[in-house]
Amino acid sequence: MADATTRADVLRVYGLMWAERVKAYRVASADGTDLKRYMTPDALSALEADLARMDKERTVMRGAPAHEPSVFAFAADAQPPTATVKDCVDGSRWQTLDMTTGWRIPSPPDQPPRYVATARMERGDGERWTVAEYTVDRTRSC
Repeated sequence: MADATTRADVLRVYGLMWAERVKAYRVASADGTDLKRYMTPDALSALEADLARMDKERTVMRGAPAHEPSVFAFAADAQPPTATVKDCVDGSRWQTLDMTTGWRIPSPPDQPPRYVATARMERGDGERWTVAEYTVDRTRSC
C-alpha cells in the first residue's frame, strides 16, 4: 500500500485537476486552464468532448461541487504506477445554466445530487501523477 506522502500527493493532484475542471466548466472550454498538466491526453480528450457538447448546447456551470476523495487502491509495481481515487461528488451547489438566458437548468429528477466518481491516476516520467481516466456513476448516490 502507498505511504501517506504518496497518498497525499495523489489527492493533491486530483484536487488541482478538479480546480482546473471547474474553471473549464464555467466557460465550456479548456482554454486558459492547466488541465494538460493534471490529465493524460486521453482523459483530457474525454473532458474536451464534454465541454464541446456544453458549448454546442450553450450551457455552463456555476458554483462548485464538494468532494470526499480517498485513495482506494494503489499499484506501485504496475508500469506505470497507478492509484485509484474514489470520490463522493456533491453537485448540489453546482448548477447548469443556459448561456443565452442565464437561467438555471434543473438536473434530471432521477439524478442524485451526490454521486460516485472514480479516477485512475498514473505516475509517469518525472514522478508526476496525472488523471488517466475519470468516470462518473450518477446512478449511485453516496
